[in-house]
Amino acid sequence: MNAVRVGNMIFLSGKGPLKADGENIMGKVGTDLTIEEGYEAARITGINQLSALKAELGNLNKVKRCVKVLGMVNAAPDFTDHPKVINGYSDLMVAVFGEKGKHARAAVGMGSLPSNIAVEIEMIVEVQD
Repeated sequence: MNAVRVGNMIFLSGKGPLKADGENIMGKVGTDLTIEEGYEAARITGINQLSALKAELGNLNKVKRCVKVLGMVNAAPDFTDHPKVINGYSDLMVAVFGEKGKHARAAVGMGSLPSNIAVEIEMIVEVQD
């Protein structure tokens, strides 16, 4: 399930950096991937979240506000720049929605993520009909 709607809130499941060619961006940021590559993985994850959100709503114009983002980075143990990676996602939301795209956020490091994907990100969105 990609999303659960409760009233005017949509809770989007965690998504990863699945590229158009069907391959995920995989690896640990700080060893296998640079911050810039992690940023791009987060941006691609944002595109995937927008696709799931559009499928749920039918139209992204129904988004009233991006409320909360949880960004998880598959990070090397000594990596500390998690926010710089998740900015790839956050910057995309602001580019798409403007002020409505600004959100509260957590950007944290994980010892591993499913299938060794670089990032997994979930989001809560307020919508209007």
